Amino acid sequence: MHFDLVDLRLYLNCLQTGSITAGAGLSHLSLAAASARIRAMEAAQGVAFLQRSRRGISPTPAGQALAQHARLLLRQVERMNHDLAEYAQGFKGQVRLLCNTAALTEYLPELLADFVRQHPHISVDQHELTSLRITHALRQDAADIGIVSNAVDTRDLQTRPFRDDPLVLVLPQEHPLSSLPQLRFSDTLSHDYVGLSASSALAVYLEEQALHSGCRMQVRIRAEGFDGVLRMVARGAGLGIVPKATIERWQAPRTFKAVPLNEPWADRKLLLCARSFEQLPACAQTLLGALSTPDNR
Repeated sequence: MHFDLVDLRLYLNCLQTGSITAGAGLSHLSLAAASARIRAMEAAQGVAFLQRSRRGISPTPAGQALAQHARLLLRQVERMNHDLAEYAQGFKGQVRLLCNTAALTEYLPELLADFVRQHPHISVDQHELTSLRITHALRQDAADIGIVSNAVDTRDLQTRPFRDDPLVLVLPQEHPLSSLPQLRFSDTLSHDYVGLSASSALAVYLEEQALHSGCRMQVRIRAEGFDGVLRMVARGAGLGIVPKATIERWQAPRTFKAVPLNEPWADRKLLLCARSFEQLPACAQTLLGALSTPDNR
């Protein structure tokens, strides 16, 4: 291949602007120089990358493939420059971590605290998203590592087990449904719920499951965090759904009832996920190793 980074940026600028003239200007090149570079790229591969017309340019199928690879290459160059700049400032790098609500609140606080203490030159930029949005972000190279539910499609991504994370229903002790040993989600949707923040990944996930059942959740009040949900449920504010780990961690007297949810989607497993574990930056591989350690599972 006889392309350089200037060629690739020029090509993407031409696609972005819809013309070689505008792309040349955006790339700080003359029209003649830009046209010569595009022609040389096509001649080197023996295939046309652009379709020219009076209305502008558009990519051929080969040009679409080139654009995809060009974006990935330039993104990697930008990441390399970022990582090297952090070396100059005494940092080894930053890991972009996306995770769902349960991972963020139940499993990661102590793990990440230990990690940054043991690796003072690595920072972790973590954000909460739904599992579906995490997989989309990973495919777009907008994150290094994700922690997702096994309910989403990860066929084109690499995964490793992280945690078993079943969801359970919690009820006030005197609730009309509390005498039943097991419940389906649809059995509960005519009753009031204590929900999480509407922007939380688990709240969005539960609303989606309710819609699949043909109903909406009746969220009477929202709590900040799983502990808040349990405290409100214990006071009779409504039903709640939390990870089983939240119940196991609960230290106060259990003044509520917890029952399994008889739903396949509630028997969750959390997965570590990436486009390619082997191609992660060194700092991200270090975090991946810490999260994959059996002692931390």
